[in-house]
This record gives sequence, structure tokens and C-alpha cells, in this order.
Amino acid sequence: MPAYRCPHCRHLLQFEDHACPSCAHGLGYDPATDRFAHHDATSGDWRDAGGGALAAEPCANARFGVCNWLVGDLEPSTGGQRMCRACRHNRVIPDLAVAGVLDRWRRIEEAKRRLIRALIMLNLPLDTKNERYDGLAFDFLYDSAAEMGYVPQLLTGHAGGVITLNVIEADDVARERIRHQMGEPYRTLLGHFRHEVGHHYWFRLVAGTDWHEPFRALFGDERADYQAAVQAHYASGAPADWHDQHISAYAAAHPWEDFAETFAHYLHIVDTLAAIGSFGGELDGSDIEVAVDFDPYHADAATLGARWIPFSFALNAINRAMGQPDLYPFRLTPGVMLKLDFVARLVAQAGGRAAPEETSDLEAMIATLGHGV
Repeated sequence: MPAYRCPHCRHLLQFEDHACPSCAHGLGYDPATDRFAHHDATSGDWRDAGGGALAAEPCANARFGVCNWLVGDLEPSTGGQRMCRACRHNRVIPDLAVAGVLDRWRRIEEAKRRLIRALIMLNLPLDTKNERYDGLAFDFLYDSAAEMGYVPQLLTGHAGGVITLNVIEADDVARERIRHQMGEPYRTLLGHFRHEVGHHYWFRLVAGTDWHEPFRALFGDERADYQAAVQAHYASGAPADWHDQHISAYAAAHPWEDFAETFAHYLHIVDTLAAIGSFGGELDGSDIEVAVDFDPYHADAATLGARWIPFSFALNAINRAMGQPDLYPFRLTPGVMLKLDFVARLVAQAGGRAAPEETSDLEAMIATLGHGV
């Protein structure tokens, strides 16, 4: 995620901004250019940083205050409405008549738009259900039992290209309670989306392709009974040595979950390194000299890992200085790096780039693990 600027006054923006905090011009994100446009109140046009008018209009969901993306004039309508590249994947939204749901939906959409932008940058397939039977869709569901503090009846998950999210996850208190109950070190809306879309891309990019057998050799045989494996995980926990081969304890439950967790961490890394790089971030000191002087969305696993490990250490140190828990409470091991390399090569091929082979650079990077970077 780069550092964005207001096209009118050049003030720094957050990705979620609807108006510039400095000049107060209305803003709209244009996914076609990965830039913000500003609204010219006099002409009614949307203009880029050069003053040129864009053939675009706000997403239909802007009327609810939940979306700040623009829709190009050649993009199709959805149900008679002009939806942006993120919102057109929505299949079900929660009942906005219920108090507090609109704010929950806004937070959900903010996280989802960050996901969709990353998928666009990676050039991964982003078909809707109207375009392909196995396209990507989102159902955001209100769970009255969870809202009253009972066990959630609607589970966040993926099936057939549909990512379902229980809107209780947009409540910080409830989500933190669930995180503690599940024994998880990390639980966020964006993390949910990155994990569940990993399931989607397993079926789109791995199942039945040339990647399937290499997947089984590395992650395990997904034909193992999924429900039994997950039930066993919750009953007995992960094996004691799960850290050696898995990025999280939950990843050890089943090969599908291992892939989804690894895919999510790949997105964590590329998006965060892109943000660091856009601010000119570098580490120079204490025998560490690294910079993000490359495009993380097009980088191989060796390059990503070699930069991410020292930067994640620094970010954790900064969080601790503020009395906060680690930003990235995970550890990359040789086994995990090989799985991240699989995902990086898979994404490269799916995005129309040559999938790099495992290289001596990856071997050298892995050799540093456990010895400090």
C-alpha cells in the first residue's frame, strides 16, 4: 500500500479518506491508475493531479458512506447500479436498518478494499459470480446470537468462491474476545479476508493444475478428511513442533488451512513492504542495512523474506515502545519460507509473469534463519 497524496493540494492521504484533511476536496480512488482523484465542485468533474477530467463517477455504495472508489465509464453495472471493482463482488450485505450495522459494514468494506487493491496489483483473476461460476463473491451476515454474546451461529469462511463474514467481526470488543477464546495471536478483518481469499485461489489456481502435486508434496494431501482434521485440531491443539513447518498453529490443522494461512502471510508481507517502500523506509544500523528498493508485488520469496524479517523485527520494536503487542507475532522458518516461495511463484504465474524457480538466493536467505539477519 503506497503513500497516497491529494491530487489537489498534495497532502498525504490514508487509503480510506473520502475528503482531503487539508483542502477538504472530495476524494475518489481510481483503481485503474492506483491514484486518487478530487471532485471539482464547480464543474462536477473528477480530476486527476494534472487537472484532467476523468470519465468516472462514485461507486453506488458511496451514498452509504462505505466506499470511496470510482467507477470507470466502461465498467459494467451490477443489478442496475454502478459498482466499483471492490463492491461489485458483494452478494449479500447486512440489514442496514439494524442499529450499528452501517458502521460495521463501513469497517468491513475498508478492509475488503485493501484486499481487492492488492489482488489488482498482483493481477490475480478477479471475476465476479456474474462473469464466472467460480468467481469471487462476499456475503456479510448479521448473527443475532453472536450479537447477544452467545456462540456465533454464522461462521466466517469460504465455499465455492463465496467468502462469508460474520459482521460481529467488525466489533473490536467481540473480535478480541473471540481471539482470546481461540488462542490466536492475531485476528483482524483484513486478516480474515486475506486468509479466506487464499482458499478461493487454491481452488482457482492449484486444484487440478500442474501446481497440484507440488502442493501436496509441500503442504500435504488435502484429501484428508477436512472436518475430522479441524475437529481434532480444536480438541487436541497443534503438534508441539508446528512452528517448524507452519506459520501458525491453525495452519497445522489441514493442508487447505496451511495454504490459506501462508497465502494470507504472503499478502501481509507484500502490502506492508510496499507501504514501507513508498515512504523510503530503510534500516541502516546495528549491522543491518536493508531497503525496500523494489516492487514487492513482483518480487520473489527470497527478496521478500530477506527484507521482511529485519523490518518486521523493527516494527515489533516500535509497537513495544508504544506499549502495544507485536505487530507481526509470527516467525519465518525454513519450512515456512519454502511454502511462501510456492505461493510467490504461483501468484507470479497467475499474474502473467514467469514463475521463478527456486534459486540459490532462496537457499542463502533460508540459511540465515535462526542466525539473525
